[in-house]
Amino acid sequence: MSVSKVVVLKAEPQTILEDYRKLLHMAEYDQIIKKDQDTIIKLNLSWTKYFPACSSQPWQLEGVLNTMKEDGYDFSRLFPLENKTVVTDPHKGCENNLWAPVLKKYGASYTTLPEVEWTRFKFKSELLKLNEIFPDGIEIPKMYIGKQIIHLPTVKTHGHSTTTGAIKNSFGGLLKEVRHYAHKYMHEVLVDLMLMQKELHPSIFAVMDGTVCGDGAGPRTMEPKVKDFILASSDQVAIDAVAARMMGFDPLSIPYLRMCQERCLGKADLKEIEIVGEDISKVNFGFKVKKSFVIWGDQMLRKGPLRFLEKPALHSPLVGWAPFASNVYHDLFWYPIIGRSIIKRFSRTKWGQLFEKYKRY
Repeated sequence: MSVSKVVVLKAEPQTILEDYRKLLHMAEYDQIIKKDQDTIIKLNLSWTKYFPACSSQPWQLEGVLNTMKEDGYDFSRLFPLENKTVVTDPHKGCENNLWAPVLKKYGASYTTLPEVEWTRFKFKSELLKLNEIFPDGIEIPKMYIGKQIIHLPTVKTHGHSTTTGAIKNSFGGLLKEVRHYAHKYMHEVLVDLMLMQKELHPSIFAVMDGTVCGDGAGPRTMEPKVKDFILASSDQVAIDAVAARMMGFDPLSIPYLRMCQERCLGKADLKEIEIVGEDISKVNFGFKVKKSFVIWGDQMLRKGPLRFLEKPALHSPLVGWAPFASNVYHDLFWYPIIGRSIIKRFSRTKWGQLFEKYKRY
């Protein structure tokens, strides 16, 4: 029986670069990510604003770039990037989440996917839902084809998929802004994305930050919890399964993880995963999935009692109301009324203090 390896380590702000270096080396990332090939570094932007655990952390990005620089990777062949959604701006998100000063420090580029060429790609795999959702063909960034990829997710819950991590991070890169069409079949789509990545990328690796994790109504309106963990693996299913277990979920009870395991796309059964580093056998964050007002409304329209309104509300020129309502709720209601007080408390933690230091880079 083949076994997948996931490395889990504890981390502290004062040693964070060394911690990430150790993590990557223990995971033998340089055996997966080759120095003579182009490499995408897929960041995770769930909110244009900074909110703890919501998006890739600046120290997560620096930990990876610093290690790759020390190990002799050619930065002209690295492509840190992020996409746009109907509710996020990748340029402002890069600034607000303090990726920009890190990228500048290491002389790394930054690519926003709306500004690159997209192409329709014919996948050989039998996809579960995406061919049905996009009958005219699935458009992907042309630059993705043939490049290896490193995903930089965080440990957090999600109202559509229970948990979100390495696999869900591809959702934000491989699909255009209309990827919200896929919300109705989220678990099947995440399986499709694994199948697609297997065809597109010669190598896939994930480095997940759990120094601050997100509990509750993810991926944005969460309660950040300091947990001091970082994870890495070349098996996207396994790293998501281990993170799910640490959050308090049975990985095989989560449909997208179970379906990936059944299709031999990775390991979701913890008995088939070698966890190296920290002993997490007694780790249980006790996280609970909650649905934000926006996700609750989306699901009412797609799968609930309001589904008779789905096509005119979400698949017609009238759809502009949805991102507008989401931005009003998140940016003008939740963030100033609830979020700012959470950030204020977070700023007093050791990781909040580290985030402030990145503002001076």
